[in-house]
Amino acid sequence: MPLDSQLIARIDRGAILDITLENLPFRVYVAQRPADVQQVADIVPAQQFQGEGDVHVAAVNDTDDVASQIQDVLFNLNPGDAIVFLCTSAQAYADTLAEFGQSPDTPAVS
Repeated sequence: MPLDSQLIARIDRGAILDITLENLPFRVYVAQRPADVQQVADIVPAQQFQGEGDVHVAAVNDTDDVASQIQDVLFNLNPGDAIVFLCTSAQAYADTLAEFGQSPDTPAVS
């Protein structure tokens, strides 16, 4: 699946990306946080939940096949959906960003 991503903002222990997948735009939140769905409300703005799309949440651990896990989530997206990846370690966070062509040190586009 051809994928294009752009880092649009940094958040506390995380990043917000805009991705384009098969010519459709999606919002992706990647954060180094515990794998707890309660974390999502701290990461995702309320207006994202009020939109027409769904918010998908996935936990990413060091032992996970990050590429496969991301592909599974991307396969199930519909227009307007957003994705939250809760990365339980610094390595899982870096690996998840790398799958989107980003790094923890990449500056956000202003």
